[in-house]
Amino acid sequence: MDKTRFDYLIVGAGSAGCVLANRLGEDPNVRILLIEAGPEDKSWTIDMPSAVGIVVGGTRFNWSYQSEPEPYLDGRRIGTPRGRTLGGSSSINGMVYIRGHARDYDSWAEQGCDGWSYREVLPYFKRAQQHAAGADAYRGAEGHLHVIPGDVSSALCAAFLAAGAEAGYGLSDDLNGYRQEAFGPVDRTTRNGRRWSTSRGYLHEALTRDNVQVVTDALVLRILFDGLRAVAIEYEQSGETSIVRARREVLLTAGAINSPQLLLLSGVGPAAELRDLGISVVHDLPGVGRRLNDHPDAVVQYRCKQPVSLYRWTTAPGKWWIGARWFIRHDGVAASNHFEAGAFLRSRAGIEHPDLQLTFMPLAVQPGSVDLVPGHAFQIHIDLMRPTSLGSVTLHSAEPRRPPRIQFNYLKTAEDRADMRAGARLVREIINQPAMAAFKGEELVPGMDAQSDAELDAWARHVTETGYHASGTCKMGPASDPQAVVDAQLRVHGLDGLRVMDASIMPMIVSGNTNAPTVMIAEKASDLIRGCAPPPSADVPVWMHPHWQTEQR
Repeated sequence: MDKTRFDYLIVGAGSAGCVLANRLGEDPNVRILLIEAGPEDKSWTIDMPSAVGIVVGGTRFNWSYQSEPEPYLDGRRIGTPRGRTLGGSSSINGMVYIRGHARDYDSWAEQGCDGWSYREVLPYFKRAQQHAAGADAYRGAEGHLHVIPGDVSSALCAAFLAAGAEAGYGLSDDLNGYRQEAFGPVDRTTRNGRRWSTSRGYLHEALTRDNVQVVTDALVLRILFDGLRAVAIEYEQSGETSIVRARREVLLTAGAINSPQLLLLSGVGPAAELRDLGISVVHDLPGVGRRLNDHPDAVVQYRCKQPVSLYRWTTAPGKWWIGARWFIRHDGVAASNHFEAGAFLRSRAGIEHPDLQLTFMPLAVQPGSVDLVPGHAFQIHIDLMRPTSLGSVTLHSAEPRRPPRIQFNYLKTAEDRADMRAGARLVREIINQPAMAAFKGEELVPGMDAQSDAELDAWARHVTETGYHASGTCKMGPASDPQAVVDAQLRVHGLDGLRVMDASIMPMIVSGNTNAPTVMIAEKASDLIRGCAPPPSADVPVWMHPHWQTEQR
């Protein structure tokens, strides 16, 4: 068997790459090579949900990027973890399964991305999913990705949801279903107390077939072209360089940071920038690496007046007990990511669908670190869903082993700063409801002294971090869009034999966590590549606030 020639070369065995390897490998007549820069995903730190802080803060399975000094965050460099192992970021993320709002996908279609409306992508979300609560009009029950709802029965989580209701917000038993704008349990990708990545869900099955191969610890250096057609890739493994060729297509699934990086290294991108770095231009494509977007994440923290937070399980002997229980039975406290309850809100009247995401955590972490706040405490994460501040991924040099230059520009725009202030004030109002009175202690961050716009802006500059949802750097859109990198079939504009299919193609960031949408993108991409007819569209109702133009809740 020729080990240098395959039908499809998939670059990046992450959330999208594992899905593609499985779906394309269903055809026994094609041969597929999946190439991953990192090692295999064999570690208890990946498997144990509550060990997410260890794996996301480590370097073994993580690119561990740093942004450039962020000019609107007091010049801080922001840690930017990205998965570097089988499963990619689905092997190191917080395991939250949120799809975004229906209007996100309708807006993609309205921007010229035919086939990407909510009614057209919902069947792919359902096809991917195996929800523990069973199937309904919004959920799937036979897919590869195991999903379970958050357990909101604990005292703090129950009080948080009750406080949301007392503050005048609705409740929803499925934030991915009919009603997103509400308080409710947060779904997660775990199964039997273990993380369920796309490596576990898709790749393991794909590798049982003899037409899918995977190589790990292999850094792709560049895509090779014959004229304007992608024909091969060059990669380095154990100090040796190899070239493998694609009979049909090269499929780029390296994520919102590494996909544009590899295109640029291969001579695809803004021509002047490439020439300045001594890179031969294959195709001038100005949008590559532009429009970097993420969900800025800030926290509001409180002391907890009762010993009901998770703090007692974070120090000995409590952490020994929950760890031993997990290793023996794979259940208990260590079997959760501890993001059980959350909410989606609109920051003000006149916003059509939620632009703020709240995630409740019954523990508090020092902002910008993985160090715990000592003592019983809790925090609420505030994420801006559709920030207007955009950044870029560019190259420092033509050296492929050097990390790219990442600039997010978090909170650059006045609109984003106003939305973050609004989020802090809404959280304070929620936590001041009667349901939280038995638990709410001193406000630690921002602190009650921070009341004015200027004081809250200073808080936001000091604590804002990544939401881990980098996207948009290879934007999908029609050829008439000067910033578009791929078309609605995910083919790179102006080139043949090359597609991109990961979070980088999002024309606008979704209003929620990006892992579930990335899996959906890959599911749909597999049909596009194979020429399969899409599943029937799903016409389901979606709740919108009847008076969103004039009321905030």
